[in-house]
Amino acid sequence: MGKRLSKIATRTGDNGSTGLGDGSRTSKDSARVHAMGDIDELNSNLGVLLCEAMPDALREELVAIQHDLFDLGGELCIPGYQLIKEEHVLRLDDLLANYNAELPALAEFILPAGSRAASLAHVCRTVCRRAERSIVALAAKETIHEHPRQYVNRLSDLLFVLSRVLNRFAGGDDVLWRHDRARG
Repeated sequence: MGKRLSKIATRTGDNGSTGLGDGSRTSKDSARVHAMGDIDELNSNLGVLLCEAMPDALREELVAIQHDLFDLGGELCIPGYQLIKEEHVLRLDDLLANYNAELPALAEFILPAGSRAASLAHVCRTVCRRAERSIVALAAKETIHEHPRQYVNRLSDLLFVLSRVLNRFAGGDDVLWRHDRARG
């Protein structure tokens, strides 16, 4: 592949529009651009999470997820195009089942806290939930494939489980929400 981005500042977006992958233009506040931006933000937050110590296998899986998210952004950028398919969703289902099987069952809600890596995984999870809402909003206005929505739904669940895995990797445990604490 040759050079694709030889000019970064094109000034074509100065009027509040942006170009899509099919050559069309849309408003920078459109549902499609919101969804693309939320996926980009999620991918960037995963990059921050990857700066933390974690098991090598988990690191490789998160990098693969970053590639998937880049593809998902590409799919959203080109109306009618499909890159995320059922096998991507099924891979997340497998990861979710494998990592969750290693954890004790939850008897209580947990707080988004613990180790720095676990806390960053929770930030990724909340950004992922926002991305999911953006994709749902886009699908209410335009026809899109179902797998991007399914993918981010599974990914947010996986990130919750991975926050628990990362707390254990750091030698800690879940930070439990205390319903019996003094309020006031």
